[in-house]
Amino acid sequence: MEKYKYRAINETGRPIRGVLTAANETDLFNQLQKSNLELIDCSLVKSKAGGFSFRKKVSIRELIQFFMNLQQMQGAGIPLLDALADLRDTADKDAFRDVLSELYRDVSEGSSLSESMSNHPRVFGNLEVSLVASSEESGDLQESCRQLVSYLKWVDAMQSRVRKATRYPMVLCVVVLLTVTIMMGFVVPQIVDFIRNLDQELPFSTTSLIATSDFFATYWLWVLIIPTILVIAIVFFSRTSDAFAYKVDALILRIPIMGELVRKINIARFSQTFGALFAGGIEVLKALDAATNTVGNRVLKEGLENVQQYVKSGDSLSEALNKSGEFPSMVVRMVRVGEESGGLTNVLSQVSEFYTNDVDEEVQKVITMIEPSLTAILGGMILWIAVGVFGPIYSSFENIDF
Repeated sequence: MEKYKYRAINETGRPIRGVLTAANETDLFNQLQKSNLELIDCSLVKSKAGGFSFRKKVSIRELIQFFMNLQQMQGAGIPLLDALADLRDTADKDAFRDVLSELYRDVSEGSSLSESMSNHPRVFGNLEVSLVASSEESGDLQESCRQLVSYLKWVDAMQSRVRKATRYPMVLCVVVLLTVTIMMGFVVPQIVDFIRNLDQELPFSTTSLIATSDFFATYWLWVLIIPTILVIAIVFFSRTSDAFAYKVDALILRIPIMGELVRKINIARFSQTFGALFAGGIEVLKALDAATNTVGNRVLKEGLENVQQYVKSGDSLSEALNKSGEFPSMVVRMVRVGEESGGLTNVLSQVSEFYTNDVDEEVQKVITMIEPSLTAILGGMILWIAVGVFGPIYSSFENIDF
């Protein structure tokens, strides 16, 4: 099977572009015909090193809509193949329509839905594939779709919280850096030129202002470039060196407020994922492995990998979490109660809900703390400029003999 980039038109004449897997151009033409598309031209996609894909990313909102519609169609008794055809024909985005076309083709040729989904790891993760595979064994695809819709909605909301917690401080830091650079590099030099000509001893506030202004006026470009280079270097080495990335993640967990926020986000993500898999009938070790892969911080991920080893050795989940040393005692106690009562699924859901609410509070706390901090920094800078500029001017007035 080869990948083809194609151009086609739909029934209304709208141009469509995409990438499809097909045995040959005839197979590609037939697949597009089934989707009511007329092929204009196509070209073979040459494989790139590193497995680079030309296909655009499918958003989480599209996945939520897909599983929601599939759940409704299964509840209405519509056969899977017909449901996939309808979802393919009504897909709004070209990239996802191509994925659904391949799902339809694979299922029509005898593959299971989970097998076909596993061929698209950039679209369907281990959790989606595992839950669908479990439903194929139990014969209850509708319930798995319901769980996936609930899980993906939670993931979408959590991603929104993470973006709010990270992007807002970054934007404010950039604003402060630009403001300080412009004030010190371009505005203050025009003011201090007058002060230099005053024949008097300048106070420390003024000399320090002049020195800082001279530095920014000379090196303002480097002041902007160096932080950018540092960020790019940290990202680069984090992606190329596991040891460096581990140290960065360990440092992040030690940052006041932000470190606790990162820990809570990852605990909530792990609890929600593991709970969804466990409720779907996935065995504990497989559920742990899939849930571990959703944790972004490498220190916490290593702790969860140790949890898997402890469980393999015969420890209960609560004992394994306690031995890892990365989970708060409250989580360990709640999991222990869930194991003893047989309600582990509900307990994991409660843990996830608790930390999700806690993340909301922490994000709001970070934002509330940043705004006055920014005001204080800018206010302090303006006060420094005012004292450094007007202090010598007032002193010179006192020396004038009227």
